[in-house]
Amino acid sequence: MSSDLSVTVEDHIAVLEMRRPPANHFDEALIGRVVDAALALDDDPACRVIVLASQGKHFCAGADFSGGEFALDQAAAAERLYRRAARLFDVRTPIVAAVQGTAVGGGLGLACAADFRIAEAATRFVANFAKLGFHQGFALSVTLPDLIGRQAAAGMLLTGRRVGGEEAVRIGLADRLAEPGTVRETARELAAEIASSAPLAVRSMRATLRADLAARVRQALDHELAEQMVLWQTRDSAEGIAASLQRRTPVFTGE
Repeated sequence: MSSDLSVTVEDHIAVLEMRRPPANHFDEALIGRVVDAALALDDDPACRVIVLASQGKHFCAGADFSGGEFALDQAAAAERLYRRAARLFDVRTPIVAAVQGTAVGGGLGLACAADFRIAEAATRFVANFAKLGFHQGFALSVTLPDLIGRQAAAGMLLTGRRVGGEEAVRIGLADRLAEPGTVRETARELAAEIASSAPLAVRSMRATLRADLAARVRQALDHELAEQMVLWQTRDSAEGIAASLQRRTPVFTGE
């Protein structure tokens, strides 16, 4: 499809691979291509399951704050990105995310948009927003508590701590633990199990389970964007983002 996204379909399994290694940062354009490809696969009778994967060391480190759209206008760039990303929750085909390395910030949001997540022991799931000085986005206000419960979600969000693969499976953030280096193969194994089931029944069951999710996501995104726009004007947010780019510990003042 493009240099930063490939789509292959084989044995009723489509693999959407993001190709911006090593961190696979996304922007509105890449998210848009991922969403458009997934929606198109809804109408492809050869596809019954989607595996969302990434090239290189890490699954996804979220948005890149060092340049591009976010450097010009954070609020406008975030709103465009999240509006495009919300359409991912309209996809009717089951999605399995193969999460190697780290899924950070918006990358965690992308992983949580999938139906299932495959990790290995070295995988790290990180909701680092509090360490950057602003509110979580990508509908994590909905998806993270749905997966692991309100208390565990609060712990991840308020501390920004890293959750490893074994803990992720234990708390419900990941569904299967792969052997080192086999995340994508394990994701395909789960996808093959789903693909072997009756496809019309699978879509019907999934629609029932996720009946109100898209609506809840869009409502949450409105709130998240409003909170982000306020917090991006603070000194703490400027400090958090600068510290992240400079790879140092932020010093927050509550201003």
